[in-house]
Amino acid sequence: MLNIHDLHVKIGDKEVLKGINLNIEDGETFILFGPNGSGKTSLLMTIMGFNGYEVTAGQIIFRGKDITHMPTYERARLGIGMSFQRPPTIHGLKTRDLVRLCARDKHFDVPGMARTVNFESFLERDINDGFSGGEIKRSELLQLMAQDPYLVLFDEPESGVDLENMALVGKTARKLLDGPLEPSPYETMRDRRARHITSGLIITHTGYILDYVNADRGQVMYDGRLCCDAKPNRPRDILDHISKYGYKECVRCLN
Repeated sequence: MLNIHDLHVKIGDKEVLKGINLNIEDGETFILFGPNGSGKTSLLMTIMGFNGYEVTAGQIIFRGKDITHMPTYERARLGIGMSFQRPPTIHGLKTRDLVRLCARDKHFDVPGMARTVNFESFLERDINDGFSGGEIKRSELLQLMAQDPYLVLFDEPESGVDLENMALVGKTARKLLDGPLEPSPYETMRDRRARHITSGLIITHTGYILDYVNADRGQVMYDGRLCCDAKPNRPRDILDHISKYGYKECVRCLN
């Protein structure tokens, strides 16, 4: 699904990613831990192709295609979706209209899917205008459900979310990532062509998302580099270690 090779990235004169190598397989969910300012968000923004993140070396390959210098909108059309930690407010654009624009299937049931994330009453409001942290996350999830991407990038999905909304956010994220891997006997041929396996890259500071999402692998990012590779299906071991010892062990590993 995603292959990143020796990726170096600068913001202005500062190097924020220092030789990142990362592979995510089809259907795999990868979780990335790290302290604030370690480069986690910079990695997601670079994968998504945002301005200001200058790739000075390395490659990003998505589903066999080199997207290293591809514009953001083309990456979205290829099937990369992102939930932002702090998405912007957009005045003059209704949430309902943005969700329709995101939809891969033009027959996407906007009100019906909004109901699943308790978001029906927000569809006629401008994007994120006066939304709480939990409401912003639910809006982002609805957009992702409409887009139905091959690769989902989550930037700290726990950020600004209370416990009640965290359960809804976590369970919806799991549904996005754990879509049906086997065809239903009732699927049409068109359904089978359209169905795909979803991969995920989740960055987290607290690790709360692991209470809801089944992560296959994990690593720590520290000072723009990756370390502490977890055993398969054991990324929570990293979280337990960080809880006990902090990130100082990651510095020791890197040195």
